[in-house]
Amino acid sequence: MRNVFSSPGRFWRGNLHTHSTRSDGVLDPAEVCRRYKAEGYDFIALTDHFVGRYGYPIVDTTPYRSEGFTTLLGAELHSGAMQNGELWHILAVGLPADFAPANAPDFKPVAVQETGPQIAARARAAGAFVAIAHPQWSGMTLADARSLDAAHAVEVYNHGCAVGAARPDGFAIADLLLGEGRALSLCATDDAHFNEPDHFGGWVMVRSVENSPEALLTALKAGDYYSSQGPDLRNITVDGDTVTVECSAVVTVILQSGGSAAQAKHGNSMTRCRLGLGRSKEHGWFRVTVIDAADRHAWSNPILL
Repeated sequence: MRNVFSSPGRFWRGNLHTHSTRSDGVLDPAEVCRRYKAEGYDFIALTDHFVGRYGYPIVDTTPYRSEGFTTLLGAELHSGAMQNGELWHILAVGLPADFAPANAPDFKPVAVQETGPQIAARARAAGAFVAIAHPQWSGMTLADARSLDAAHAVEVYNHGCAVGAARPDGFAIADLLLGEGRALSLCATDDAHFNEPDHFGGWVMVRSVENSPEALLTALKAGDYYSSQGPDLRNITVDGDTVTVECSAVVTVILQSGGSAAQAKHGNSMTRCRLGLGRSKEHGWFRVTVIDAADRHAWSNPILL
């Protein structure tokens, strides 16, 4: 079992899904970066909508890097129709500045354009970390998600979709894909536009030896991170049939796996908790959720047994 918590380096806090005035956000790129830095983030990815209406932007955020704060180039890609007829939304972080546009003039599919899986595969081949964006909000089917085989991750919590639509979730899709043997990690994001309280609500904590775009991307692709709304995960270890979780003070620790397999412990200000693997052994993997007294969650990536 790979243990991200004992890997070299430290954790860096970042947001992977953000918009600016280069697409449909309300703050310019410099101000978006300033606000995330002021909030204590170590990095962000500005991921404006990659459609013709906005000039297919991959915003150059390198001028906003500074001591202790970096940026990743990226975009939210759109091309082709999902089963419900709506356009794909695909998060791509670490794109090259010259990534070729699709034929996506606006937010509606057109007859001659790449499919979602095709543009996702092209982004991954160009070096990007690719995530299936907000599955619940998009009305994505399992068949849709299965077809996006270039994805490194599923966006399992999207704060903007929580605030604006009460549809923040991607865990159902993620768990089904994991149960089918897909190697995926699970990311939480803001999807911030700053036109409502859609910011600073979900982030990733990436384990890396340095806070550089190259090191962060390598760690993201390897799944060397966890996601949070507030709580800290500090260690997860497996000894025989026992899982030990160490974290900041929480009231609930849950171990989840395939199907209905899940078990929880509840208490006050728990910082160390032991649970049996139980039915997770049948599925060959598990993940951990912790919840604090303010109902804020943190989520591990899947851990293979």
